[in-house]
Amino acid sequence: MFSIDLTIRYSPVPISVQKKEESDAKALYEEILAAMTADKPKVIELTSDKEEDRKIAVVGNQINSVIFSANSSSAKSGKVPGFFATTPDK
Repeated sequence: MFSIDLTIRYSPVPISVQKKEESDAKALYEEILAAMTADKPKVIELTSDKEEDRKIAVVGNQINSVIFSANSSSAKSGKVPGFFATTPDK
């Protein structure tokens, strides 16, 4: 499993989406990065492979950061691997 974790402007609760395939997770990560840097606001609908019946829509320019990581034993211990990709406030 691969995780995409988002932090949303003015929200203390992060959003986490799990994908089974690395290629799907990387594609979602790239889509989110594109929405974060787009000139016009874009709505992204997120679904998780872990809970497929749940969906959430997020406005791309409201995303502060995104983390792409592979779930492993270190993630279960509270250490989330990865780097943030952030954009400055406009």
